[in-house]
Amino acid sequence: MKRTWFIQFGWVYRPVSWQGVALVLCFLAFCIQVFVAVDRHAHSASDTLFGIFPFVVPAAILLYWVASKTSSNAT
Repeated sequence: MKRTWFIQFGWVYRPVSWQGVALVLCFLAFCIQVFVAVDRHAHSASDTLFGIFPFVVPAAILLYWVASKTSSNAT
């Protein structure tokens, strides 16, 4: 029996279980923590963007991959 964590909603995935919601909340908490840590030492907006990019993009890709594997239409 397979448990569905996400359902596809256009190009993105929407959480439908507590596991999916917990994963999205952990992702958001990680992104906020990275933003605050990088922005503390950045001198401009571009410094902040270049600083958070290597952390946020792989985390978003990982979240998308997990969502695609635990969605209701995953094969």
